[in-house]
Amino acid sequence: MSTAPALGRRDRKKLATRAALSAAALRLVAEHGLDNVTVEQISEACDVSSRTFFNYFASKDEALLGGDTEIGHALELFRSLPASTSLVEAMRLAFIPVIHQMEDHRETVALRMRVVSENPQLLPRLLATSVESEMAVAAAVADRLGLPADDPFPAVAAAVTGAAFRVALMRWANEDPSAGPATLAKLVDAAFDMVASGLAEPTTAGGDA
Repeated sequence: MSTAPALGRRDRKKLATRAALSAAALRLVAEHGLDNVTVEQISEACDVSSRTFFNYFASKDEALLGGDTEIGHALELFRSLPASTSLVEAMRLAFIPVIHQMEDHRETVALRMRVVSENPQLLPRLLATSVESEMAVAAAVADRLGLPADDPFPAVAAAVTGAAFRVALMRWANEDPSAGPATLAKLVDAAFDMVASGLAEPTTAGGDA
């Protein structure tokens, strides 16, 4: 498989700062409760100003759940890939930096799931973020393929690949790290391969040909 373009130093630094703020927000909320944590406390935990916090997130809830920066960067990579790259492969490559970021911060991903499960009032925001991301992916797919905005294919492609990514993420998050689990990248690759195959039914040992 191809590899995604490497991130520059500035982008890596921005991603690291964003990840640190998100991790601090999750840690503080897990310890003190959603209503007892402020943006100022999150900023102080990372030794940055509140103004810096708002350069990355619009609100405390967005810091907890993640906003549109990750999807925005992924779509920049998606648009930069050659037209000769297949659609599914281009989408896989575009998310490699996000995948690596998650792998580097596995505890944060697990903590986010815990915080959301303990604070169901975050679910509407999480759903809204997911819908916004899916719509952005669909628009980028339409641009890449030269399709009109009302064509159903981009929306279906965004929904299917988004579901494949979520399945891989849940499998990875629920595995025991001490058991030497597959990396998130490999699980995403496997899920996207299923999509690229047209969801061809897997063969089983000893099964019918």
